[in-house]
Amino acid sequence: MARIDVPMPQMGESIAEGTVSKWLKKVGDVVKRDEPLFEISTDKVDAEIPSPSAGRLSEILVGEGSTVAVQTVVARIETDVAAAVPAAAPAGVPAGTPAATPVSTPAPAVAAKSPAAAPAAVGNGNGASFEERVRTKSSPLVRKIAAEHGIELGSLSGSGIAGRVTKRDIEGLIANRAAKPPVVGRPAVPHVAAEGPLPEPWPGDVVEPMSKMRALISDHMVLSRRTSAHVTSVFEVDLTRVARIRAKKRAEFEAASGQRLSYMPFIIKATVDALRQFPAVNASVAGTDVIYRKQYNIGIAVALDWGLIVPVIKHADELSMVGLTRALNDLAARARAKRLKPEEVEEGTFTITNPGVFGSLMGTPIINQPQVAIMGIGAIEKRPKVIEGEDGEDTIAIRTCAYFSLSFDHRLIDGAVADEFLAFVKKQLETFPEAAL
Repeated sequence: MARIDVPMPQMGESIAEGTVSKWLKKVGDVVKRDEPLFEISTDKVDAEIPSPSAGRLSEILVGEGSTVAVQTVVARIETDVAAAVPAAAPAGVPAGTPAATPVSTPAPAVAAKSPAAAPAAVGNGNGASFEERVRTKSSPLVRKIAAEHGIELGSLSGSGIAGRVTKRDIEGLIANRAAKPPVVGRPAVPHVAAEGPLPEPWPGDVVEPMSKMRALISDHMVLSRRTSAHVTSVFEVDLTRVARIRAKKRAEFEAASGQRLSYMPFIIKATVDALRQFPAVNASVAGTDVIYRKQYNIGIAVALDWGLIVPVIKHADELSMVGLTRALNDLAARARAKRLKPEEVEEGTFTITNPGVFGSLMGTPIINQPQVAIMGIGAIEKRPKVIEGEDGEDTIAIRTCAYFSLSFDHRLIDGAVADEFLAFVKKQLETFPEAAL
């Protein structure tokens, strides 16, 4: 028999640690190669990690809820000698997996409490120490906050692994700065505590820690509300024409493409057209500068049983209706199956969320930082509407409608621009060309 180490994989270049959220096997279980072994949470995605080899799970070294550095050995699998010493790492094994360790050789120590002992494969090969590499690879969100406030991350020692600066560290530093006495000559701005008194559990209550994903969503939403001046505008959009085109060509489209056709590809297409016309809605605020994005990367919020994630359709302006439908369906399916890659939830320039699938008529979604706007789609339903006939007389007709809301950052986008954007989306959908499908 031989022993295979199972490391915490590096799920993206900027990710330095991961949390074991759930073990899918227990000690003594027989596992197949590539069979899901455990689930991890990072600051990007939740994912199932496959077994690097067939065998029997002999040890679990990192328990559920524990956060460790990438390449930390989290478990060991016993397997036969032939399977344990392949000439090359088998497909599916995360990069940097240590070679199989024969039973006669002492097993390596667990690196959970000593990140400096982690393999050098974690780094970028620039000669920096592991601690320095981890610290400078704080999450993109932390780096963004630091840049906006003129904070040099390399000079800080955080509470994360190897001194990595976490989001809580950076926000605490900013809060402490804000709490200091104001500069003479400027009006005093009272400091409001980020958190009020914590509620106490009552007899019979159940207390559970937030999941990694839930905690990250919480932090991200609070940060967004603090960062952007949120305003929301709502338009009613008549989707009758889109509904008729979809009903007429749906069977042909799905037979040709193999993809289920929903309303969302129509909405994405109209949204991209609108973003071209209103570049401020496809931008980001960087201090006193405005970054006008030249890529149209549309994030689509996907509700999961355990939280929310926003996979991104990259270069949506270059995709046909078939391409948009395929990308949308693929990302949503893999999000629910925990198969997304970190880069597939990054670099969005505008987000669409669809609470209407649950029956919600409208909402006021929170902006997905560092974007400046997010569009919410309410329930698509038939409604009686007053329309003007060809003879100029009013009549009541049944129309397929939905409320579209746009939450926007008033630091950059004025109400007139937001309303013009929504009016453009409305016009594109109400006059959607059948030939586009």
